[in-house]
Amino acid sequence: MNCSLSNTMSARALLSSLSLTPITPPDISAQKRNHCLGFKHKYPFHLRIRVRLSSQSQQERCHVNFRVSARSSSGQRGGGKVRADVKSEPYDISESVKFEEAKDGVVLGKKELELDSESEIESSVPWWEQFPKRWVIVVLCFSAFLLCNMDRVNMSIAILPMSAEFNWNPTTVGLIQSSFFWGYLLTQIAGGIWADTVGGKMVLGFGVVWWSIATILTPIAAKIGLPFLLVVRAFMGIGEGVAMPAMNNLLSKWVPVAERSRSLALVYSGMYLGSVTGLAFSPFLIHQYGWPSVFFSFGSLGTVWIAVWLSKAHSSPLDDPELRPEEMKLIMTNSVSKEPVKTIPWRLILSKAPVWALIVSHFCHNWGTFILLTWMPTYYNQVLKFNLTDSGLVCVLPWLTMAFSANFGGWIADTLVSKGLSVTRVRKIMQTIGFLGPAFFLTQLSHVNSPAMAVLCMACSQGTDAFSQSGLYSNHQDIAPRYSGVLLGLSNTAGVLAGVLGTAATGYILQHGSWDDVFKVSVGLYLFGTVVWNLFSTGEKILD
Repeated sequence: MNCSLSNTMSARALLSSLSLTPITPPDISAQKRNHCLGFKHKYPFHLRIRVRLSSQSQQERCHVNFRVSARSSSGQRGGGKVRADVKSEPYDISESVKFEEAKDGVVLGKKELELDSESEIESSVPWWEQFPKRWVIVVLCFSAFLLCNMDRVNMSIAILPMSAEFNWNPTTVGLIQSSFFWGYLLTQIAGGIWADTVGGKMVLGFGVVWWSIATILTPIAAKIGLPFLLVVRAFMGIGEGVAMPAMNNLLSKWVPVAERSRSLALVYSGMYLGSVTGLAFSPFLIHQYGWPSVFFSFGSLGTVWIAVWLSKAHSSPLDDPELRPEEMKLIMTNSVSKEPVKTIPWRLILSKAPVWALIVSHFCHNWGTFILLTWMPTYYNQVLKFNLTDSGLVCVLPWLTMAFSANFGGWIADTLVSKGLSVTRVRKIMQTIGFLGPAFFLTQLSHVNSPAMAVLCMACSQGTDAFSQSGLYSNHQDIAPRYSGVLLGLSNTAGVLAGVLGTAATGYILQHGSWDDVFKVSVGLYLFGTVVWNLFSTGEKILD
């Protein structure tokens, strides 16, 4: 409490009361205390504390009166009073006032009155406790996605020595690489339903544990036989398939709309940085300790993550007993219905045009993205004549660009929302950049003459592509926050199908055409997605 009095201040009074009802069984001392106060009954009785502050400018003193009264259930009363004089000063006063003996000589208790300023109280709290809990959830989701892509891309490096050891032909290698998507496709919608009904904490925790175990078992399965390896890789896809829907469900409950783009951009940049980390450390580990070490070391990191996750994370702010009241108020101001999801209204969901705008746009977006990320090494080697073993920076440059531009785009989007621009307008602007940016830079690839310019175009294409994190990837929480996990499962299923079909179609196109034809198909889908998105998408809630 902050008390500052001046000579010109008129006398004022502040009354505050606190009512306490003891619920513990009476003891001997309590009975004696009641008797001394004049009560014949033991319990219950009500204790009332009244604080009165008054000032007298002539004497420049502040009088603090404490009156303690008690009333039994039969209506009998008793009490005592304490008075403390505090000299008024134009600065903060910290005073301790103790309850003295009542008139009958019984000590009623002791109470500290702290008159510290709010800033002094906050300064005494450790910085890690002042860190917003919602951003603890965001950082933990970021680290989960970092591990997700580390465990996914390590196979693309380890497959080279593995195929040499086990004499796998290119067809077998392709089968192994695709087996991941078998499980990944199965759990997109299922993961969304699970997250929306039982909570994102359990689902994301399950996913990390599941894919970490599958990663660790990969070398063992490979040595047992090819069928076992295919099953383990499919199991890994099951674990990673629930990650995105679970994360979307968590952030829809924890993050206010004004911070939504930044939080999602940070989480998705974890995927990009996970690819950079996996591509950077896998060759070193393979060279020093052999290819199994990649799977053992990367997979074991999941145990560290799950230990922190179980102790710090909660599915909803309402479930967190340590959440500070001011942060709870900030989060719940823009909160959706607190009732848990029991059934999924599929017919209602699929009847909404903005939902189909999400699904179609996700398909168009992922077609180009998966082609670039899957075929980029081949393009560098065949067209740009790069030796990929000596061009590590070239391989990771698009990922680094995407990580930076995703967070930059998230900051722009949240700033526009905070400035008063509608969420619908912001989502359309950001996704339009995410579509037209890659389309423009891909059309320039056929006109550049130097490898450096080609790499720059590819990096810019991927960089503008990452603005989609503040566009369609944020829109699930906008239009249906309670069903955001299910919506992401639906749209990402279309996105994964686009990746699978686009990767296969690219091989067919290259066999009968050229890289320019590959890019033309991607550009056409980018343009189609732009039209659909701007016509039918919205940033307003359409499902409650």
